[in-house]
Amino acid sequence: MIEVKTSPVSDGEFNRGVFATTVIPKGTLFHQAPVIAYPNEQHEHIEKTLLADYAFEYGINHTAMLLGYGMLFNHSYHANATYEINFDNHTFDFFAYEDIQPGDEIFINYNGEPDEPELLWFDRDDEDNQ
Repeated sequence: MIEVKTSPVSDGEFNRGVFATTVIPKGTLFHQAPVIAYPNEQHEHIEKTLLADYAFEYGINHTAMLLGYGMLFNHSYHANATYEINFDNHTFDFFAYEDIQPGDEIFINYNGEPDEPELLWFDRDDEDNQ
């Protein structure tokens, strides 16, 4: 249903993204990413590494790294997918926000809501440098 390939929107060292291999109808749960959670006070150590850009908030007192493809979804302010935190299963559950076609890159909004326009840290940095 999904695969990792080179992404034209990613400018990191590895340029990866998650792509649909089949039609994924709106509302479909297409990926469950297991969570490795750690207390927020430990995040200062992660901040010193590249992993800081991949961490997710996980409740009030924890931060999480996601396994599976969870940390490989690229950002869009107009995402075609969304996620919900499933605390009972300790997973992030990814759903199609609209029909996704084979070959389409799957995007989430790092703000948490598919159409949330608040600028993210990397776009604020770009604005500051202009």
